[in-house]
Amino acid sequence: MSFGDYQLELYLGALGGVLPAHPFDYADLEARALAALPPELRTYVAGGAGDESTQRANVAAFERYAVVPRMLRAPAERDLSVELFGRTLTSPLVLAPVGVIGICTPDQHGDVHAAEVAAATGIPFIGSTLMSDPLEVVSAAAGEAPKWFQLYTPKNRELAESFVRRAEAAGYEAIVVTLDTWVPGWRPRDLASGNFPQLRGKALANYTSDPVFQEMTGPNPDLGTVVMTWAGTFGHPVTWDDLPWLRSLTDLPIVVKGICHPDDARQALDAGVDGIYCSNHGGRQANGGGAALDWLPDVVAAVDGRAPVVFDSGVRTGADVVKAVALGADAVAIGRPYAYALALGGVPGAVHQVRSMLAEADLIMAVDGYPTLADLGPDALRRTS
Repeated sequence: MSFGDYQLELYLGALGGVLPAHPFDYADLEARALAALPPELRTYVAGGAGDESTQRANVAAFERYAVVPRMLRAPAERDLSVELFGRTLTSPLVLAPVGVIGICTPDQHGDVHAAEVAAATGIPFIGSTLMSDPLEVVSAAAGEAPKWFQLYTPKNRELAESFVRRAEAAGYEAIVVTLDTWVPGWRPRDLASGNFPQLRGKALANYTSDPVFQEMTGPNPDLGTVVMTWAGTFGHPVTWDDLPWLRSLTDLPIVVKGICHPDDARQALDAGVDGIYCSNHGGRQANGGGAALDWLPDVVAAVDGRAPVVFDSGVRTGADVVKAVALGADAVAIGRPYAYALALGGVPGAVHQVRSMLAEADLIMAVDGYPTLADLGPDALRRTS
């Protein structure tokens, strides 16, 4: 069964009088999800840094590339599988870490539900340090699906080590170290509304459940103590000098997230990391930095096959997934698409979103004559005006 067969399920359901319950168009999904979210979350999830030109550029960059159709080699079956860190995955799609996904669902357990989406679809889930449920609970909800743990490296090294050890013990298969979020970016939408969920005690379950953090706060802390302790330790600016220490904490693969310059990719690999994650945080951290997709080819060339390259920022459709793979990404992560789908339609809505994106990617490869991901090289694309 191919991913594209999802459309047959939908058409057959319609013949039986059941029309799809969840949207297909991204703009429609975003509008409906934002209307469903409480006001304090709308700006946080939808907003970006500065005037949000980088956020818009991330999306627009995909329109500058066209997939070149190749005829007379129609593949009856397509292989979208990829090898990542010892696992054969059925597709390159990944659920990116979203620090407020936990509070994007009405029951405030969105991290658990995101993990359930991974369990239902088999695609990897990257759990954020900023969860609304402890990482152990979230891991269990993912079942046998691959799961990675994203680390916002705290200033307290004992706390950082505790997070990594807990992730190992809970079955996470890689550690994703985010490099570009040791200080919040300039986000006018959030500033105008005074909205910062963590300062209101949201998405801090990994901290409050951690024995090292509990020692830092003392017994039975009030919310103010928890928040101020968190604010005092969040955000160590990771430098090259920290990589040997991070490497010493675990035998799990370490992926560094936020790499956009080829020299940084080379140096990170030389320092012993196992994966490069090309991303500009969806345009949420630094404005004026251009589209992450524009930096991807040079990062891929610098990596030169030494490690997997993960990509996110601006991915909205199955066509975007195909284009990112053609530009060299081994895995392609989505953030807002599944966050909005989860907020609007719960686990079924997010599963629909994932399956729709995979179906579109699969059918593009079918129609345009690309049997495998390996066939999607740079020659599969042309720049448009």
